[in-house]
Amino acid sequence: MTSWSFLTNHARVLVCIARDPGMRLRDLAASLGITERSAHGIVTDLATAGYVLKQKDGRRNRYQIQAHLPLPEPTSQEPAIGEVLALLAGASAGRQLTRGNLSEASAAADTTTTEPGGVSV
Repeated sequence: MTSWSFLTNHARVLVCIARDPGMRLRDLAASLGITERSAHGIVTDLATAGYVLKQKDGRRNRYQIQAHLPLPEPTSQEPAIGEVLALLAGASAGRQLTRGNLSEASAAADTTTTEPGGVSV
């Protein structure tokens, strides 16, 4: 079994939220193999940083990703979080992207090509 992951738990949580904005913390934690307390801490981190908005939906929360925000990486080109999620989560992430940047993220996803073996670049 692999002892490391390519994506951080924060990135993995964002991908899960992009796929299912109404996912319960318990289900989120179970799908990622982390504790519910860790999932809550990560979602709180993302909300505090402004990447995720929590909205009450009855007794549950729904999450909205702020796709227009840049990645918190010191790179020369700062892609928006929505562009990266569109690549990682596929078309299902489109539901979760904010309206103002949906077209930008979709355009970024559309420019990818698939190499032999199913790898998108």
